[in-house]
Amino acid sequence: MADNYIERQYEAYELRKASMGKGKKVLKRKGSETGTLQKRVFVTGGAHGIGRAIVEAFCAEGCRVAFCDRNEAEGIKTAHETGAAFHKADVACREELEACMERVIKAWGDIDILINNAGVSDFMPITETSVEEFDRILSINLRPVFITSRLLAVHRKSLSEANPYGRIINICSTRYLMSEPGSEGYAASKGGIYSLTHALALSLSEYHITVNAISPGWIQTQDYDTLREEDHLQHPSRRVGKPADIARMCVFLCNEQNDFINGENIVIDGGMTRKMIYCE
Repeated sequence: MADNYIERQYEAYELRKASMGKGKKVLKRKGSETGTLQKRVFVTGGAHGIGRAIVEAFCAEGCRVAFCDRNEAEGIKTAHETGAAFHKADVACREELEACMERVIKAWGDIDILINNAGVSDFMPITETSVEEFDRILSINLRPVFITSRLLAVHRKSLSEANPYGRIINICSTRYLMSEPGSEGYAASKGGIYSLTHALALSLSEYHITVNAISPGWIQTQDYDTLREEDHLQHPSRRVGKPADIARMCVFLCNEQNDFINGENIVIDGGMTRKMIYCE
């Protein structure tokens, strides 16, 4: 009886799935049969560090990649070395960010994968943190996630032919659940990303977009060879993280067959948040 019930439920699910997007023609995109990536990818803050590694990873997968950054020199350099398209934009400026995304959508017709990576790591004593400084951090780290996600949803709603594939990945941080003194703005912004991710996953479901977050731990973006042995050995994985560790998870989440991962936050920190630490 149980097996028959499950079979009937699955058949009903397949019927519902087939009827999704009723009233709109659902386009079948290249690579959908195998889960290969040949998608249109937009990355915020893609000129260096984790963002650059993400740009490199999707270019290596054969995707069309565009990214924005406020660092024009680094953006041009990354674009030249990866083949991605660079757009100069400050994500803290709503007008610049929206105009950038609209240019990309106009050129491509849609965005399949959106990676919200841009952010700053500014720490200072709370007694020296002004309200304006707190707001500035949120305007760079948190607000752009809503702006880009909303804009993509508005565009998807306007389509006469539904795109059956979509991914948004928000780069969060282990600071959403653990802190040090002087990190109020950063922690609040990353906690906001954590919560915004599962809210967006529900709101964007009708547009065939899954939304997940990745929370990196210590990711060394430069001078990796200068790290001390104790820096590495304190991690259960016995090494400090690299930007490519985050980029590989982005690619994994964007595989078409991984659409059952949704609304999640994936911690990539070498096991540090699972490590119980006491002073000796």
